[in-house]
Amino acid sequence: DLRCIPLCVRRKLDLIGLKLKLYHWQSLTLEDKKKVLDWSDTTNELLNLKIFLKNKTLNSKFGEAKEIKIASNQPWQNKIEIPINVWEAAQIRGIKLSNEKWQNLSELDRFAFCKLIKPSHEHQNLDKAFSEIINSSFVYVYINKIEIIICF
Repeated sequence: DLRCIPLCVRRKLDLIGLKLKLYHWQSLTLEDKKKVLDWSDTTNELLNLKIFLKNKTLNSKFGEAKEIKIASNQPWQNKIEIPINVWEAAQIRGIKLSNEKWQNLSELDRFAFCKLIKPSHEHQNLDKAFSEIINSSFVYVYINKIEIIICF
């Protein structure tokens, strides 16, 4: 269901410094939404994504997507330190979130936790995220900067 902006797209928007409103997203074709979902997040490709989305919203009746500050030094970008609010939320749920587990999460997984934990968020998907991400049996391995998921 692509009615809402998926977290993987929201992460890309943060990385390119672009505020895409829900109505912008909903006005994209299904083909364009899938293209954005699959868009590579290398530095050069993210720049191309920004250009693509700005062009798509240029003549929008809602106005062009606005530029915002590019995400830098955000808690989800810190692989070493678990944000206290994420750690506390895990503790409340009886989940042991170790530094090692946090370090083995993908940046997208860390982004999801940091976004879902925000006070402004309804937290309806937080339990599901903890269950799917922390309690699952897989590891992320990086080979030549390519993320590979190993399930066991």
